[in-house]
Amino acid sequence: SEGTFYAFANIKSVNLSSEIFSNDLLNNQLIATCPGVYFGNNGEGFVRFCFANSRQNIKKAIERLQRKFNN
Repeated sequence: SEGTFYAFANIKSVNLSSEIFSNDLLNNQLIATCPGVYFGNNGEGFVRFCFANSRQNIKKAIERLQRKFNN
């Protein structure tokens, strides 16, 4: 994105709370996110990804996400 280095992603289709989803990504895929509920009740069902990192690390994280959700 040209405007920011954050993405607030909708995860409602996975049927997990934003905290559980974030903890799962951290513990099993080594991807740190911020649960949307941390931004208030309306943030539930979303997670925030931060792209303030190297392209190489972002690519690794995307590959890990793809492996998780393509299985």
